[in-house]
Amino acid sequence: MASIKDVAGLAGVSVATVSRVLNDKGYVGQSTRENVEKAIKQLNYKPNEVARSLFKKKSNTIGLIVPDIMNPFFTELARAVEDKATKSGYTIILCNSDGNIDKEKSYLDVLRQNYVNGIIVSSNTLTAAQVKELNIPVVSIDREISKGLPTIVAENNKGAIIATRFLQSKGCKKIGHIRGTHGVANAEERFNGYKEVVSGEPWYDDSFIVNGNFDMQSSIEATKELLTRHPDIDGIFAANDIMAIGAIKVAYQLGMKVPEELKIIGFDGITLSTVLTPELTTIVQPIYELGEKATTMLVHLMEQQPLEKTYYKLDVELIERNST
Repeated sequence: MASIKDVAGLAGVSVATVSRVLNDKGYVGQSTRENVEKAIKQLNYKPNEVARSLFKKKSNTIGLIVPDIMNPFFTELARAVEDKATKSGYTIILCNSDGNIDKEKSYLDVLRQNYVNGIIVSSNTLTAAQVKELNIPVVSIDREISKGLPTIVAENNKGAIIATRFLQSKGCKKIGHIRGTHGVANAEERFNGYKEVVSGEPWYDDSFIVNGNFDMQSSIEATKELLTRHPDIDGIFAANDIMAIGAIKVAYQLGMKVPEELKIIGFDGITLSTVLTPELTTIVQPIYELGEKATTMLVHLMEQQPLEKTYYKLDVELIERNST
């Protein structure tokens, strides 16, 4: 592999001159520039991007921090961010935080040391003060960190209301809720939407709510607990699709027919929801658009272009399939 010294030797110039050509900084005569460019092409020289980023304090790189890459929602979100970033001339560093504050802080340090141009983050631990300390553009996705920080989310509360009312419209008399992680904004919004619909029902109390922690295995255990406690439940609203998939598995283990005896609805609209048996009824949020719009916002911030808006709340849609 050719080095910058090889280029300098072939072009008959100093390494400093080659560096000025590569970084387009400082005066270089036209004929000298042409000789350097010819040498670069002849040797197929590729600049060391790490070294260049250290020199320029920029890397044409975006950091993406998500809490759980095993959740297909974040996998699909990451794909959208990568697609849009690539088209805009940026590469992605993907960080999986597991929702752990220490791991998240560690990743933030690594991203700063690599001189990323900006960060897209889905976090329930990052504070406004920490964002300010980063001193680079940040966009929050899927959950709001603070007022004023560029943010893009979905209509979580509205979607939960639609989901719960839909189960009622299908004849469900007692509806349980598998909620997401306590303290996570979208989990709280979806829980509040469910509660808004059922809190006036004579059967309702907190025992109809279990915590699935936005995780399939946790949801399996939570569903067993819920159906053991209330075997007459005939509807379940799970706060995301992978928890709904866990609930379907438990229903079949217990010999309950879906949807004849138990109707189940999720939230997200991940691709996996279409390949189950039965296919999952879900509240679809525009995952690709979320990632694409967040990346567009970040690129505008990094390139010091004005933003039309700093806060987006994208609409959701109910898609009925066989689980209801």
